Amino acid sequence: MTLWEMVAVLAAGAGAGAINAVVGSGTLITFPVLLATGLPPVTATVSNALGLVPGSLSGAFGYRRELVGQRDRVLRLGVVAALGAVAGAALLLILPETAFETIVPVLVGLALVLVVLQPWISRTVKRRREQAGTRPRPDGGVPLLVGMGLASVYGGYFAAAQGIVYLSLMGSLIDDTLQRLNAVKNVLAAVVNGVAAVFFLFVADFDWTAVLLIAVGSTLGAQAGALVGRRFSPVVLRAVIVAVGVFALVQLVRR
Repeated sequence: MTLWEMVAVLAAGAGAGAINAVVGSGTLITFPVLLATGLPPVTATVSNALGLVPGSLSGAFGYRRELVGQRDRVLRLGVVAALGAVAGAALLLILPETAFETIVPVLVGLALVLVVLQPWISRTVKRRREQAGTRPRPDGGVPLLVGMGLASVYGGYFAAAQGIVYLSLMGSLIDDTLQRLNAVKNVLAAVVNGVAAVFFLFVADFDWTAVLLIAVGSTLGAQAGALVGRRFSPVVLRAVIVAVGVFALVQLVRR
């Protein structure tokens, strides 16, 4: 890489770290920049996944206060996320490079619909539970485990808008605040990126320069993102999620 390309990758890593801490979809910033430096698509994807691991951990640390009292939830969903990440990482190396160009936009579009409808879905579910005399489940039940498992397969495969999918699923199926769910999302993203990274270290090609630059940038950016994101109201945070998701969808369709 030239000096300016290194600066661009570092800046992209910082932007991705900040966005991932608040919403997700940071890959939509780093991935095009890595391609612009001349890296092949799969190598760029693998290098990006490796580089974002420290940023994911940094984002989870930034939301540590919101994680209090959620250990069981994190452990349960973390196991599902790890298994899905292995499957997704394997698919990345098995399937053609163009496969996600058809699959990913559909998933992002569905996630955006869920985010927009999440308040209505939550009210409807709550009203039906009250009518039936049942209490809301803090774990989301089997539907959440299945949905998060599939989302983690997707995250291990490409990761763009993975956070949006996580938030839309948890927001629809768990009775808790969006900020606390966002904290869980950051931990799960760290799990998926970490597991996929270990997998890629042994079986895929990557660029160490890109990995290190994204790692430094995303670590710093995640702290800034966590600091700002915690101050958002649920309405503002949901608006940010939708805005980033629409941007991600446009970028994917244009590809």
